Amino acid sequence: MSQQPAVATPMSGEMDKPLISRRLVDSDGSLAEAPSDAPKVGILGSGDFARSLVTRLLGSGFSVVVGSRNPKRTAGLFPSGAQVTFQAEAVDSPDVIFVAMFREHYSSLCGLSDQLAGKILVDVSNPTEQEHFRHHESNAEYLASLFPTCTVVKAFNVISAWTLQSGPRDGNRQVPICSDHPEAKRAVSEMVQAMGFMPVDMGSLVSAREVEAMPLRLLPGWKVPALLALGLFAFFYVYNFIRDVLQPYVRDGKSKFYKLPVSVVNTTLPCVAYVLLSLVYLPGVLAAALQLRRGTKYRRFPDWLDHWLQHRKQIGLLSFFCAALHALYSFCLPLSRVNRYEVVNLAIKQVLANKSHLWIEEEVWRMEIYLSLGVLALGTLSLLAITSLPSIANSLNWKEFSFVQSTLGFIALVLSTLHTLTYGWTRAFEDSHYKFYLPPTFTLTLLVPCVVILAKGLFLLPCFSRRLSRIRRGWEKDGGVKFTLPTDHALAQKTSHV
Repeated sequence: MSQQPAVATPMSGEMDKPLISRRLVDSDGSLAEAPSDAPKVGILGSGDFARSLVTRLLGSGFSVVVGSRNPKRTAGLFPSGAQVTFQAEAVDSPDVIFVAMFREHYSSLCGLSDQLAGKILVDVSNPTEQEHFRHHESNAEYLASLFPTCTVVKAFNVISAWTLQSGPRDGNRQVPICSDHPEAKRAVSEMVQAMGFMPVDMGSLVSAREVEAMPLRLLPGWKVPALLALGLFAFFYVYNFIRDVLQPYVRDGKSKFYKLPVSVVNTTLPCVAYVLLSLVYLPGVLAAALQLRRGTKYRRFPDWLDHWLQHRKQIGLLSFFCAALHALYSFCLPLSRVNRYEVVNLAIKQVLANKSHLWIEEEVWRMEIYLSLGVLALGTLSLLAITSLPSIANSLNWKEFSFVQSTLGFIALVLSTLHTLTYGWTRAFEDSHYKFYLPPTFTLTLLVPCVVILAKGLFLLPCFSRRLSRIRRGWEKDGGVKFTLPTDHALAQKTSHV
């Protein structure tokens, strides 16, 4: 099968090049005619995605011919640089043809089977969720069954029309590609690169079903962390409601239901943020304990621990989100009507008691330290969240990234613990704070973080740290690998850490 080169011009090192504007003409912003020697690409379809694809291809130096059932009606929708004609004429000369049509319209192309023979068909379609579960074969496989003399490649289905128009700088760069023919896959990969995207080889065409399922997933990596955060929020919200609202109403008949929208939420958010942050570092502690127990790093962790380790980024970002909301709610508290009434009532009580000066030194110091530690903890969490962004993480080497996410992350956990302890102060030892015999909320939140901090401190002891370093550098307790930890302390610090 003869194929003409798929790349129009040599690519620069930047994958996020903007849409080419050097050949813009007239005031309508349409692209001018492509050079006569430009590689020609065919497109079957005239929908939104097809129009965006034409714009991107023209901007990348390709010559584009569009096949439509009614070219006169659709010609005005495409840039002037594209040739819009009937489908039969559009598939004659190009060797690569994009099929930008819905699955149910594939059969309408059967009359072009002879003209399409030996050509590369790039399927860009996506099924609906119902269609994905109803059909046992992917759209690309169905297209290949209709045209056995053609080479079908699945690509571009995860790229939106907006990304095609604005360029990969404003969207996802990766384009999964799968096909049973390596040469066709290579040709399409070169086109992907020429258009400024990054091809990702997904294997044979049987993988098309998985590729088509990608756009149907809604934040797949966030499902478990989000459910965890919602579960923690519901638990602490109900717990705080019982202590702060229900107990005064049952015992003294005081209605404090006005606390539900702001006060109870603001008490719940830091609890969720604090526990989530501790859950980011707890699996690392468990993994280290398993490695110490097994005496090797070459055995797989249990599936639940492996999945937990993979979700640490999402859990950490949700922790930062809850902490940021807690800070915003706290800033808004002085603006609430309830706070104003409480300040006025306190002033009236002070006047009636003939107290000209109200100052409790211990409370002043407690609140000053409490606020300072909270600001430091939130600032450190902000740094962790920023370095989680791919654009920032890619600019850091492994040592820098590990220092921020591991060392600074543990510092953030310690600061949060001190912040919580300062908030609690001596309340855990006062009977008046045990409402309905329930302990103060902050005592519950301290359980997991304290376990993590104590375990981290335990692993710093020489008897554990040296053994753990040896294991992570390849030593095995019962294996054939015999390893002696270097006496140079600086070299020993280069070992990886979970």
